[in-house]
Amino acid sequence: MIKIARLLAAFVACWMLALGAAQAQDKVVYHIDDWRAQATKGLRNIRNHLDTVPETRIIVVTHADGIDFLMEGAKDPKNPNIDYASLVSALKARGVRFEVCEITLRTRDIKKDQFIMDADFTPSGVARIGQLQSRERYAYIKP
Repeated sequence: MIKIARLLAAFVACWMLALGAAQAQDKVVYHIDDWRAQATKGLRNIRNHLDTVPETRIIVVTHADGIDFLMEGAKDPKNPNIDYASLVSALKARGVRFEVCEITLRTRDIKKDQFIMDADFTPSGVARIGQLQSRERYAYIKP
């Protein structure tokens, strides 16, 4: 009887672990600190990421020169036909969050109203990336 109870307990524990793993959701932070080199590539990577694994939770954290593609009227310097606002809006509709570092805003004397509506703000981009990785177990990608 004790062997059966142990076997049943082991079975239930394995089943619970399997159920938890099946419900696990990938979480990824994309780090952009140079919009000229990373924005178009990063947005394309994110789109492809979601096309492959649509349930992934993605947060894009920007700071330093990475914030510029989230400003009103920003376009790809290599291809001016690419309007970042529409690309960001499409990804935002798929659940992606875009965060701008407020330290960068103060350092560069930029106001929040200069950004597209889809941009959110975080007190520190670098601190936010660290928190997402250590506390919330987000994987890190730098396009």
